[in-house]
Amino acid sequence: MRFPAEYYHELSEFYRERRDYLLTELTKLGFECISPAGAYYIMADITSFGYDDDVAFAKFLAEKIGVAVVPGSSFYRDQMPDGKKFIRFCFCKEMSTLQAAVERLQNLRA
Repeated sequence: MRFPAEYYHELSEFYRERRDYLLTELTKLGFECISPAGAYYIMADITSFGYDDDVAFAKFLAEKIGVAVVPGSSFYRDQMPDGKKFIRFCFCKEMSTLQAAVERLQNLRA
């Protein structure tokens, strides 16, 4: 199945706009982020929030802040402890959903 070139251009812009928005806002909130080159996920370091357990932080975000993320350790082998300091945000959402998430995440610094 082939789509016109314009479709791919628009899709690329859709993701780029959301990636750039979420990267900027997460950085403002104190996350150190890894900018993706070809995926629609952002890996964010959580150590500046006083957590050393990604699962606990992901649970806290879901239960207390109202934002769902995926623990970074889900993407690392057991022998790779670096995963525990990351969470993964997905930005293939409507802009209004991302804006609502950022608004909720501002409660981390309140």
